[in-house]
Amino acid sequence: MTVLNVPGMHCDNCVKRITDGLNAAGLTFTVSLDDKTVTIDGCENCVKTAISELDDLGFEATVK
Repeated sequence: MTVLNVPGMHCDNCVKRITDGLNAAGLTFTVSLDDKTVTIDGCENCVKTAISELDDLGFEATVK
């Protein structure tokens, strides 16, 4: 599992947008609004896909 910092996640609407986007990409993940993180359960390619999807949604994500 890889944890991504997503400092721009501020509200439940952000969580919904992220969840919808990552589900559409077929990823397995959990989102924590309190920690402002997304945990990706998958390979390195899954992490790259998640970072790309988050970027497309307007969220900067970095590996924690």
